[in-house]
Amino acid sequence: MQTSFWKAGHPPTLLSAFLYFDMSFMVWVLLGPLAVQIAADLSLSPAQRGLMVATPVLSGALLRFVMGLLVDRIGPKATGLFGQVLVIAALALAWGFGVDSFTQVMLLAVFLGVAGASFAVALPLASRWYPPEHQGTALGIAGAGNSGTVFAALFAPTLAAWYGWGNVFGIVLLPLVGTLLVFALVAKDSPDAPPPKTMKQYLAVFREADAWWFMFFYSVTFGGFVGLASSLTIYFSDEYGLSPVMAGYFTAACVFCGSMMRPLGGMMADRVGGIRSLSVMYAVAAAFLMLVSVRLPESWMALVAFACAMQALGMGNGAVFQLVPQRFRKEMGVMTGLVGMAGGIGGFYLASSLGLSKQWFGTYQMGLLIFAGLALVALAGLFMVKSRWRTTWGAATVARV
Repeated sequence: MQTSFWKAGHPPTLLSAFLYFDMSFMVWVLLGPLAVQIAADLSLSPAQRGLMVATPVLSGALLRFVMGLLVDRIGPKATGLFGQVLVIAALALAWGFGVDSFTQVMLLAVFLGVAGASFAVALPLASRWYPPEHQGTALGIAGAGNSGTVFAALFAPTLAAWYGWGNVFGIVLLPLVGTLLVFALVAKDSPDAPPPKTMKQYLAVFREADAWWFMFFYSVTFGGFVGLASSLTIYFSDEYGLSPVMAGYFTAACVFCGSMMRPLGGMMADRVGGIRSLSVMYAVAAAFLMLVSVRLPESWMALVAFACAMQALGMGNGAVFQLVPQRFRKEMGVMTGLVGMAGGIGGFYLASSLGLSKQWFGTYQMGLLIFAGLALVALAGLFMVKSRWRTTWGAATVARV
């Protein structure tokens, strides 16, 4: 299996896509791990904190569709280079001139969304090199770049404590510039790229019910993952009184569990079927989100519960994208943008709703319970579509149920 997989595509491109995705995700959620320190200096309310960490997620979600269009027009490599340069420029300006108000931090948050839109570049860049039987594995490896969120949670609060949170924006420029150089030298566009489509052809995807289902399914799996990755540092600080650095370590542990499970989710979906594996993952995620909503008495208990929920959501990300190329291989560029956009919107909803829940009710319970309910709705949706998928687009061989 491993030998045939590595010979089937272009490993240097796959690995450069992973690296680009990894570093982009690191800066995409950077405001989350820094949120406690930024909020203290700028005197932000719980709702403002939630909006600050949620805005890069929403910006990235909306820009994913734009980046998906560019991928189909100029290719994933050129699109990726453009996005990286834009993010580097925004961080350099924030570092050089400083961020002194809520308005300024929100402006930076919008530009950090470009890094989140890297999803719409990295996945088609990798996907186009690999045949259908290896899609789950290839996209799982490329998509494991969401592990960059671990680096943000692990190192950003500590660097902020040592050098000030404003200087963190300058420090992260070093790995970003290095990644830009590697990507420029190593990544290659696949010769099997489909021709560009007209806007009418892009919009035609919206008439497909399956496109909406995939968007909803990913809004729960990826939305849950990135929403929690952006919010857990604040959660552990508020609920258990952890220092920003220790809350960052707790968040990093949870995010690590979720990000490492994405490739496994893709490989498991290749073996047992996307729908079967995804169904289990939604049930597990919903159960642990409901459990943690009661505010467990010890911080380590909440850590375990969130880690389990993140593992299920991370595996779900891989399972969704095992199915997408089977149904929309010729529209993979635009579908990656659309599905990724929906995932980002789900993350924006979760992160902002947690902040609102804390401000309105004094607790995060309502925000967590509603998102757990969405996971159960997604589970019900899978049962609704599985029979039709098996009989209409050949999913009996790739989504065995």
